[in-house]
Amino acid sequence: MTATRPDRTPLVGRYIRLDPLKHGDLAALWHAIGGPEVFASGYGGGPAARPADTDAYAVWAWNHWPHKAGNTYVVRVASGPHTGEVVGATSLADFDERRESAHLGWTGYDPRVWGTQVNPEAKLLLLGLAFAHGYGRVKIQTGSTNSHSRAAILKLGATFEGIIRREQPLADGGWRDTAVYSILVDEWPAVRAALETRLDGWGGRPVLYRSVAGVDG
Repeated sequence: MTATRPDRTPLVGRYIRLDPLKHGDLAALWHAIGGPEVFASGYGGGPAARPADTDAYAVWAWNHWPHKAGNTYVVRVASGPHTGEVVGATSLADFDERRESAHLGWTGYDPRVWGTQVNPEAKLLLLGLAFAHGYGRVKIQTGSTNSHSRAAILKLGATFEGIIRREQPLADGGWRDTAVYSILVDEWPAVRAALETRLDGWGGRPVLYRSVAGVDG
């Protein structure tokens, strides 16, 4: 099957929806994922990369995400008391149709939805989109020292491929070693079933915010 780049259209799940990024979303994204808790784990280049305010964030974010060459989505709650609220952003990009490969990344979530339905359903929607469009391998990567993110990627069912040393520059002048994982199309049925089982565990309950110290909400 020949891979084809997916259109930029909304993806709607049980708990969240993914809408193509628009410039008007940036203020809400600053509120959701502009805090120090998100950048502390290495997101966007680490703590030193965190913009100072909403205006600086709008400039930084518009250039950070691969929305011009890929598909960047704003993550919104789909039901319940927080319906329509922005809780993160994620992208499917680095499309290589000849090699049938893509990269799922550039992901950040509001700390109040960490550990909820949000990440597994976002991955279910985006992996499904990639494999439905003929891609045979989807890469997912994170900093080698980000143990929380690495555990979450393994929990998806991704396979660890190795460490790329000194792979990305950090805003403080250092360099990030990158841990690379992937999911292949042959593995997708089992990965999809496991993600659906995880989501079933929440039943019909909507996304509810966790209480996080220092985060408004």
